Amino acid sequence: MNEEKPCGEAADPVEREQSDADADCAAPRNPDKENAAPPAQPDVDLLTEQLAEAERERGQFKNMAMRAQADLQNYRRRAAEEQAELRRSANAELIGKLLEVVDNFDRALEMLPAEAADGWHEGLALVRRNLMNILETEGVSKIEAAGKPFDPWEHEAVFHQETTDAEDGVIIAVTREGYRLRDRVLRASQVIVAKAPAAEPEQEIH
Repeated sequence: MNEEKPCGEAADPVEREQSDADADCAAPRNPDKENAAPPAQPDVDLLTEQLAEAERERGQFKNMAMRAQADLQNYRRRAAEEQAELRRSANAELIGKLLEVVDNFDRALEMLPAEAADGWHEGLALVRRNLMNILETEGVSKIEAAGKPFDPWEHEAVFHQETTDAEDGVIIAVTREGYRLRDRVLRASQVIVAKAPAAEPEQEIH
C-alpha cells in the first residue's frame, strides 16, 4: 500500500526531480494579486496645475511680504517726521517766548532816559546781543522788512500811510521785528506800508 508523501517531499532523488514538475505540488497562486491592475501613472496635467497654483500662492505671499515691509518703512519714516515736527514745534514755542524777552530789551533801550549812565545802555545791549547769539545758533534769523515790498507771508501790515517818499506797497517802517526759524516764518514783521496818495478831484471850470 503506497503512502501519500507530503507535497514537495519525495522518497528518493528521482521522485524529488519528478515532484518539481508535479502540478499537484505547485505553489498556490493568489488570484487577487494576479488580477490586480498595474499602479496608476501620475496625472501630469493635475501635477502641472498644482505646481502653477503653488507658484501663484508663492507670488502672492511674496507680494504681501513686500507690502508689509514697505508699510513698515513708511511707518518708521512718518514716525521720525512726526517726532522731528514735535521737536521743531517745541523749539518754536520756546523761541517765541524768548523773542518776547528781546522785545522787552528793545523797549527798555528805547525808553532809557538820555541822562542814564552809559553802563546801563551797554549792559542792556550786551545782554540782548548774547540772547540773539543763542537764538542764531538755533537757526533764528531776523526778517529784513524796511524798504522791502510788502509780502503777506513775512509781513503783517498794521497801517497804510499815504506818502510820496516811497512807492506804493513798500514798507516804510517796522513796528515789531519778525523772525524766521531756518526756512520757516516764526513771527511775521509788523510793518507800516506806503500808500500812494489819492488823486485830487479835478475842479470844474465854470
